[in-house]
Amino acid sequence: MKDLTDQHRLTEEPWYRPTGDEVSLFTAAYEARMPVMLKGPTGCGKTRFVEHMAWRLQRPLVTVACNEDMTASDLVGRFLLDAEGTRWQDGPLTFAARHGAICYLDEVVEARQDTTVVIHPLTDNRRVLPLEKKGELLRAHPDFFLVISYNPGYQSLMKDLKQSTKQRFGALDFTWPEASVEAEIVRHESGVDQGTAERLVQIGERARNLKGHGLDEGISTRMLIHAGMLIARGVPPVAACTMALVRPITDDPDMRDALDAAVATYF
Repeated sequence: MKDLTDQHRLTEEPWYRPTGDEVSLFTAAYEARMPVMLKGPTGCGKTRFVEHMAWRLQRPLVTVACNEDMTASDLVGRFLLDAEGTRWQDGPLTFAARHGAICYLDEVVEARQDTTVVIHPLTDNRRVLPLEKKGELLRAHPDFFLVISYNPGYQSLMKDLKQSTKQRFGALDFTWPEASVEAEIVRHESGVDQGTAERLVQIGERARNLKGHGLDEGISTRMLIHAGMLIARGVPPVAACTMALVRPITDDPDMRDALDAAVATYF
């Protein structure tokens, strides 16, 4: 019989450049089955890190992109009608708990608070998931592991995790890598030369200094990689930076002029 988790197993190692002791800490948390919360800005490598750790630990990975319309049934499951009648369909959280996968709830704070509370019984010593509609108390597989992430700097007071949820997790802080490490990441992921990668990182650092002074978010490592990918494919650097770095992040004319000037400084 085909393993139901096969489609969730990574067949190749996702490249990840450690910036501290996050690999050893995550590994220890997994061995203790202590749920982990990743905190950091969008595009700084949280998802890639989870993928890398799933490959390293040889566990299937079930990823859920949380959103404000997500209901508890979307996570847990629901009854469906088909030609043979009514059948139960596990949601991604239930599937992961049943089959021993890592369940990664990306940007969990975007989900409604009445939805996120369903994870509570899985995050303490009980490690159970009540399937009330089905009348089943699912005991999590011994290998099940829960990971959540969110961007604390981007959330309003109305969009934050409850303390009752936060205190169930160990937390790892992610931020932008130091310049030399970020340049290595940009060079590896995009295919540009080292000098170009370093100039892209310098533009990113200039933009991040504007956060809170006209920009809600700084230029992410992901965006720098996108710019590098365009440059590696023959797009002129200024045009690539305009498309991948400046235009996506702001519509304010003055802020665009400031970012365009930063691009012109380095290219």
